[in-house]
Amino acid sequence: MRTVVSLLVATLALATPVAAETTSVVVRVLSQDGKFVGDHTGGARITLTDARTGKVLSRGVTSGGTGSTERIMDAAGRSRTIADDDAAAFRADLDIDEPTLVDLDVEGPLARPGSAIHVRSQRWIVPGEAIATGNGWMVELPGLAITPQSERKGDALTVTAKVELMCGCPITPGGRWDASDYSVKAMLLSGRRRLSVTPLTFKAAPGTYAGTVTMPNVRDVRLVVYAVNSKTGNSGLVETRVR
Repeated sequence: MRTVVSLLVATLALATPVAAETTSVVVRVLSQDGKFVGDHTGGARITLTDARTGKVLSRGVTSGGTGSTERIMDAAGRSRTIADDDAAAFRADLDIDEPTLVDLDVEGPLARPGSAIHVRSQRWIVPGEAIATGNGWMVELPGLAITPQSERKGDALTVTAKVELMCGCPITPGGRWDASDYSVKAMLLSGRRRLSVTPLTFKAAPGTYAGTVTMPNVRDVRLVVYAVNSKTGNSGLVETRVR
């Protein structure tokens, strides 16, 4: 009888659902060539999803500062810790009861919607094993944030564009993000046809480029302003319509 009772207790224990365990996750978004994406450019939207079921586990926005310039930009080593207390982050407590493959979707910077980029990552998260030490779950966000303005007088279109890193880090002559490393151009398109490409020159800090484009006698013209870092290849683009 004692054996039967022991087997029954063991069976019931196996049948009892495992309680979910709170597991802390810290997500940080690093601008390519730059610092962390946080309050300065509106942060990045974070969505954590169970890859198997599609259930959203947590959602929010990174908040905080861009972090230490020296600690980030002068760091050496493959897996260095570059985040400090000022580094923007999204923090979540996940209730999971088994090892879970999690999809991370990042969209940002939210205050530069015309230049926003999606990045996706994936990793296993084990109940009770926090992802919070070092840099946490860190992903890199490529791109450059571009805010264009244009003014048309007859067939002359004056184009001005403010170019910055996704973290809002400033582009300046001779600075850490040197204006001479960036090629900025204005392209006119009509349908799928490229009408012209005009270089924009650096005019003022931080990151202001400008130039004049000759408008063709064509309807439905789109203006595309794009920038490329000649040393790293990092690039950004924004599109508007010309009236």
